[in-house]
Amino acid sequence: MVKLRLRRMGAKKRPIYRIVAAESREPRDGRFLETVGQYNPLTSPATVVVNAERVARWFSVGAQPTKTVARLLSNAGVALPAKSQAWLDLVRSRSTAPAAASAE
Repeated sequence: MVKLRLRRMGAKKRPIYRIVAAESREPRDGRFLETVGQYNPLTSPATVVVNAERVARWFSVGAQPTKTVARLLSNAGVALPAKSQAWLDLVRSRSTAPAAASAE
C-alpha cells in the first residue's frame, strides 16, 4: 500500500521535510516513489508547498496519508480522502471539546 508521508531532510537542528509517496513497508527515510511537496516548520508561519495535482493522483490510486500529512494537506487546502477527513474532523472536535467544557 502507498502512503503519503514525511521524509526528513535538512541539517542538524534545521529540519525540512519532503512530502513523499512511499510504500508503507519502506522505512521513514528510505526509498520513495515521488516527491509531492515540502514542509518547512522553521518559518513563521510554517510553510507547506504541495503539488495538488500529484497528490490527487496518488489519492485516486488508493494512497493514504499519514495523520501528520493529512493535517498538513488539510491546512494547505487539499481535498482529502473520506477516511482521512473523518479522522481529522474527529481530532479537531476533540481538541475543542475540553475548552468548551472548561468555559462553562
